[in-house]
Amino acid sequence: MKLFLCEKPSQGNDIAKVLGAGTRANGCLFTADKQICVTWGIGHLVEQFQPEEYDPAFKRWSFETLPIIPSQWKLSPKKETKKQYNVVMSLIKKANSVIISTDADREGEMIARELLDIAGFKGQIFRLWLSALDDESIRKALSALKSGKETESLYYAGIGRSRSDWLIGMNFSRLFTLLAQQQGYQGSPLSVGRVQSPTLAMVVNRDREIANFIPKSHFVLITQLQTQQNQTFLAKYVVPENYLDADELCLNEPYIQQVNRDIQNIGTAIVKTVETKREKNVPPLLFALSDLQSECNRLFGMGAQQVLDIAQALYEKHKATTYPRTDCGYLPESQFKDAPKVLSTIIKVNSNWQKILPNLNVIQKSRAWNDKKITAHHGIIPTMGNVDLSVMNDDELKIYDLICRRYLAQFLPYFEVDKTLVQLQCGRHILQARGNLIIANGWKALFGNMKESEADDNQGIPSLSKNQNCQIILSEVKALKTTPPAHYTEGTLLSAMKNAARFVTDERLKQRLRETEGLGTEATRAGLIQGLIDKNFLKKKGKKILATEQANVLIDSLPDLLKNPGLTALWEQALNQIAEGSMTLADFMKKQENFIRMLMNNCLKQGINLGKIEIRKCPLCGKPMRKIQHTKGTFWGCSGYPECQHKEADKKSVSKAKKSSSANVTQQIANLRSLIK
Repeated sequence: MKLFLCEKPSQGNDIAKVLGAGTRANGCLFTADKQICVTWGIGHLVEQFQPEEYDPAFKRWSFETLPIIPSQWKLSPKKETKKQYNVVMSLIKKANSVIISTDADREGEMIARELLDIAGFKGQIFRLWLSALDDESIRKALSALKSGKETESLYYAGIGRSRSDWLIGMNFSRLFTLLAQQQGYQGSPLSVGRVQSPTLAMVVNRDREIANFIPKSHFVLITQLQTQQNQTFLAKYVVPENYLDADELCLNEPYIQQVNRDIQNIGTAIVKTVETKREKNVPPLLFALSDLQSECNRLFGMGAQQVLDIAQALYEKHKATTYPRTDCGYLPESQFKDAPKVLSTIIKVNSNWQKILPNLNVIQKSRAWNDKKITAHHGIIPTMGNVDLSVMNDDELKIYDLICRRYLAQFLPYFEVDKTLVQLQCGRHILQARGNLIIANGWKALFGNMKESEADDNQGIPSLSKNQNCQIILSEVKALKTTPPAHYTEGTLLSAMKNAARFVTDERLKQRLRETEGLGTEATRAGLIQGLIDKNFLKKKGKKILATEQANVLIDSLPDLLKNPGLTALWEQALNQIAEGSMTLADFMKKQENFIRMLMNNCLKQGINLGKIEIRKCPLCGKPMRKIQHTKGTFWGCSGYPECQHKEADKKSVSKAKKSSSANVTQQIANLRSLIK
């Protein structure tokens, strides 16, 4: 039997349709002769062991057990998908050959091969390499199957990512929580992660930048001019460089007031140059998930996870849009022939679009169709199926509408605008006027009030010619103040995660982050932000995302390597070397283990500062109290033990605490240091 192993049910259905596998069985589809079978995971069907599954001693968090580094890594089936796991494993054992048909990326390779490894599969392995799930793309890929060896290294890169993330998360979350508890901290665990920690640091740093921001007063000189035809426009005085600070602001009020008096006394300005350039703006690309999340947050105040859930419903429940968890805004060129059908569906389900039908150019092929830009999935677009808007709720309608608008925009004319720059001379002073004149709204007509706010120079400039005299009818010095950056919202935080290279100073690392699309993936960013909120590291105030005191404490205590996006860049660089075959998984993991030990030792020396977090003090010696878990109950003990043996019952504990059996904290730390040297 030939087994096609897919990543998700919808993917399996699409491939099965092309293969003619229409006989449905439990968790799979067969051809009539049962020689071909298509089955699927539901993402990952297995997960990493928890520490206590390796050794029951790891269930209790203590310094002595750190660092936890498995000698042999193990996986267990996820409880929620155990039924499908059993189906897939039984089919693998019956198969002669397996065609890996998961997403064409590192994670997709891992989803399939971890199951093949567990099953001990010894047959032939092939790879179906797909970037889109339309029939033509599937047929093309089926005719050009890769050998399993060609993509095997992607699996090792995926394993490296998974295991190293586990090592960081499990070890440093425990370490920093224990260090904090040593000082009396009793809050929720101080969770650390390769992606979540630099994300959290971005919010903490932004909050501090705003809190510490000192407004800077500066001055601009605005003039209003009039032509002989009584047409008016605004111009701004161009301050000489020697009167500007490093931020190109004029701080010298007496100087600019003197210029204002000069201009008023002269009363006229002569046009020196007039430059007008017509700009033709192409429509925005189709939505990738993070772009959709950011736009919905800006327009509707929707959270990132909320948008993902709605997009998933549009894809799975309503069959109205394509796969949402994509990082790509492009489409395969083979899908351009489907454009008339997609457009027909959009207009059929929503008669309001009838009015733009005459403006649509169905043979206009925008930049969105580009095979070279396709990743594992293409941009989110409307489907060609039967879509029923009446069964969608308001939020689903809003997001479906946005996705339709982006697609429709590809077939509308360019947005055209004439940008004019005018230089004028007033005595020895230079004035500058900028203006925009919209020539054709084109695709922007679709977005109306959805557009970002326009620039300040959106004025119409009258027809001017060189050496023309204009009268100055008004001039005014405006006192302005610089403003701090805005607090993050879910939308802007998603954008910052995707473009994390801007926070890295090393040019090589900046490039690596650009290539790997920053922090996290399209599928994980929303959940990561929500996770930070659930863990009490972030809080929402209206649309703002703010860091809690717990977040500030953790970020202040973490070494730079764990909170700098540059670490992700270094990590991805090494993982890419595994994928390319220039580094082995064993070498990578050895380096990771050494890194964990070295960094843990440094963190122990540095300790943790709890900042403004309130802690419980010992009434006898004033040292922090620690909550201690004992087989006979929970109690509070002085961290000065054994010198101070004060203890108190824990109100939440049913049994009364007896003498603490916890080892001396100082000795625990000494033991740990000896382990990781």
